[in-house]
Amino acid sequence: LSDGPEPDRNVDPLCFSTQDQEKANLKTHMNVHSEEKPFSCDICGAIFKVKESLINHMWIHTTGKPFVCSVCSKGFSRQGILNRHMRIHTVDKQFICGVCSKGFSRQGNLKSHMNVHTSEKLFICSVCSKGFSEHRCLKTHMRVHTGEKPFICGVCNKGFSQQGNLKIHMRVHTSEKPFTCSVCSQEFSLKVSLRAHMCVHTKEKPFVCSICSKIFSWKRSLKNHMRVHTGEKPFICSVCNKGFSQKETLKSHMRVHTGEKPFFCDVCSKGFSLKAILKTHMRVHTGEKPFICTVCSKEFSQKETLKSHMRVHTGEKPCSECGKNFVKEIQLERHMRLHSEERPFGCDVCKNRFNYKRCLERHMKLHLGEKQSMCGVSCEAFSQHEVLQKHVNIHEG
Repeated sequence: LSDGPEPDRNVDPLCFSTQDQEKANLKTHMNVHSEEKPFSCDICGAIFKVKESLINHMWIHTTGKPFVCSVCSKGFSRQGILNRHMRIHTVDKQFICGVCSKGFSRQGNLKSHMNVHTSEKLFICSVCSKGFSEHRCLKTHMRVHTGEKPFICGVCNKGFSQQGNLKIHMRVHTSEKPFTCSVCSQEFSLKVSLRAHMCVHTKEKPFVCSICSKIFSWKRSLKNHMRVHTGEKPFICSVCNKGFSQKETLKSHMRVHTGEKPFFCDVCSKGFSLKAILKTHMRVHTGEKPFICTVCSKEFSQKETLKSHMRVHTGEKPCSECGKNFVKEIQLERHMRLHSEERPFGCDVCKNRFNYKRCLERHMKLHLGEKQSMCGVSCEAFSQHEVLQKHVNIHEG
């Protein structure tokens, strides 16, 4: 691809201000009004005013769509399809939907559109049985199951299952933000991001959790939150099989395996796997201590340090192995048997030994025939092996 005029190599990128960026954006925009077309295709020689148009044009060469619309530069595989497409630009949309007044150039398109209003879903997915009102929607949906991603970004080669998603993705490269907040003028690349942002101004939170009454601005946020109550963990690590309720949490977890540390400290250049850890680390340089002891007012930079400090006031005694806290010394001593080999309680019948007296007492019921199966972790006894197995799964997670 020809990227047009070369940038000024003498400009220090560290000094390239927001004002400079705005000037660059304005310069790019002004090409729309001028006859200048600095971006050219190396394959067919076509020229364009803006870089995004050139990138869109390149799909013609990579997807086998040589018939190009002279109005919007969209490519097609056959001349007949292009001719039909041209009606969008040249023919009145004489077929009008009686429900929403949307216009169509062909009666067949109007007929397909009407399924949106009738909720009739004639096209059923053979894999998951999900229904669709139009065949093209089913065809697009099938890519979820096949993994097909036919729409490829001409800049970074990332694939997408839908052309609309590729178009949205292109804004990453063009920095286009077509959606502007009418209140504060903040710009967004996605309409959904603008809608989410508007809740900042309206304070609207229409989605309520039916279990704990927590409210959310977005339906998807409520859906994600519900996993707290259901325990659902649909996102599984492909390396260690650990499950997560949120996709972003899995993404962060993967850095444990890859060693990736994308968040860097601006002061000492130390890398971190999570943004939250970097934020905590920055307090080393800023001296910020936001966690204050309610008893003696001593300040701490980390929440865990405050938690450890509180034991001075509460008298809690932490386990040196797992960190669990105990108020009484005797409780800590009993707990430590879980980590040691100490088993002071022995069975007079079969010579088995146990960490705790209650475990021995429950074990004795096995000899008396009261229960037949016992959990080796919690010492709970069960009359049926199947019930024991379900119980053991609790410990195994």
